[in-house]
Amino acid sequence: MNCDSKKKYDVAAFIWPSYTGREPRAYQFWEQRIGEWQSVLSAESREEGQILPRKPLWGTVDEADPNVMEFQIKEALRHGVNVFIYDWYWYDRRPFLEQCLDEGFLGAPNNEDMQFYLMWANHDAGYLWDKRQPDVNEIIWFGSQPRSEFDIICRRVTEMYFKRPNYYKIDGCPVFMIYELNNLIRGLSGVDKTREALEHFRCVVKEAGFPGLHIQGVIYSENAVNISGVDAAHEGSSKDLVRLLGLDSVTHYQYIHFADFSNGYEKSLPSVETEFERINNNYNVPYYPHVTVGWDNNPRYPFKKYPIIKDNTPEVFKKALLIAKDYSDRYNEVPLITVNSWNEWTEMSYLEPDDVYGYGYLEAVKEVFCGC
Repeated sequence: MNCDSKKKYDVAAFIWPSYTGREPRAYQFWEQRIGEWQSVLSAESREEGQILPRKPLWGTVDEADPNVMEFQIKEALRHGVNVFIYDWYWYDRRPFLEQCLDEGFLGAPNNEDMQFYLMWANHDAGYLWDKRQPDVNEIIWFGSQPRSEFDIICRRVTEMYFKRPNYYKIDGCPVFMIYELNNLIRGLSGVDKTREALEHFRCVVKEAGFPGLHIQGVIYSENAVNISGVDAAHEGSSKDLVRLLGLDSVTHYQYIHFADFSNGYEKSLPSVETEFERINNNYNVPYYPHVTVGWDNNPRYPFKKYPIIKDNTPEVFKKALLIAKDYSDRYNEVPLITVNSWNEWTEMSYLEPDDVYGYGYLEAVKEVFCGC
């Protein structure tokens, strides 16, 4: 990090790579060819407590531009964010929205100052990104992938990303996060075959010269899930999946995946602490604590949409950061904290400075993890 701290933390912020006009496959969603900035700019408040649209102080920049990312890397490091987690997609036998990573981040002359790793966002893609028809219940691309495609993905990410000197590793093993465990199992035809596929992935990584692969799963609530991938009668829980698939660690992607924020951000933080402790007591792998900046995805809709996390000021966000820091200090050897997110403007969960709180969220990160 670029700030002074007796203990160094790995503060890893998710990046949603849609803020570019360089992905031709995205024009069907954002025809103005400026990526999802199109939805951000057209957002409007629909009830008390909403502040939309919020305007980025850095402008609606192209985050696939290496000059833009050179600046953002400097600002991230200056405030204690030293890892970017890139949402990474594979649809219809090819990647989607890779430009922000390949051209922007990796093209920046200072990219090796910042570590990064991938979260395979293997959810289905529908019309959510198209504000003209977000309620159309049709799948455009399936996120689940058969073994033949999975093997291609394994070799591609190993060669293109894991071998880079600034790819994030735990105990020398590249970290690869998977967003939808159910979708992974569905595509690979059940838990047993999924575990076989993951073991193959580990072998590919070892053959590339690494001691192994660190597979990280995203967990939601502990509701029953389909652990067969083919038979809905075979149900289990998130911790069952983690054990059966042999994952190495878990984290969250968003608070709203497991907590009720209807009473506001601060009043819901005790339930977050309770969930952290539950996971620590019940899972057989490390949990890397997560912090969410906020949630309001109304910028994606032409009508009012719930839930909305309110009162998520930088001051209250700082309290959430302290909860994650305390958990990390008590339980984890690797001081990794995940944050949603660096730039999720259409979900109102971002660290980038805006016209409402300025640099407030980034300053909160700096105060907690850099001691300044």
